[in-house]
Amino acid sequence: MSLAPLLNAPAVIQFHAAAAMLALGVGAAQLWRPKGTRSHRVMGWSWVIFMMAIAVSSFWISTIKQFGAFSLIHVLSIVTIINVPLAVYAARRGRISAHKSGMVSIFFLALVVAGLFTLLPGRILGRVLWGS
Repeated sequence: MSLAPLLNAPAVIQFHAAAAMLALGVGAAQLWRPKGTRSHRVMGWSWVIFMMAIAVSSFWISTIKQFGAFSLIHVLSIVTIINVPLAVYAARRGRISAHKSGMVSIFFLALVVAGLFTLLPGRILGRVLWGS
């Protein structure tokens, strides 16, 4: 394992990866911690910022080009940009079930599933984990 592929990557990819790792850690903690507390709200807003940073920064990453400079992963970025605020809005309106299902879905689809694809051989994080 070597961090060299990530450290040699463009700054936007380093930023994107750092935000994703932070979101993964904060999001996992949120799933197991008590809900409705002040710390849940503080960590939740942090997670929202990380997720939006991940989604927005993805539009400056075009290593997989399926549709011009974009790929199917950018569709997930659009879905994230729409659904994170909707899930926050649900919580603000007291629709806790909708908030919970929205946030859990975003966590698993946008972080876990998308994250697994970054570990494929040939991808930057794949090269970090598996070598060149």
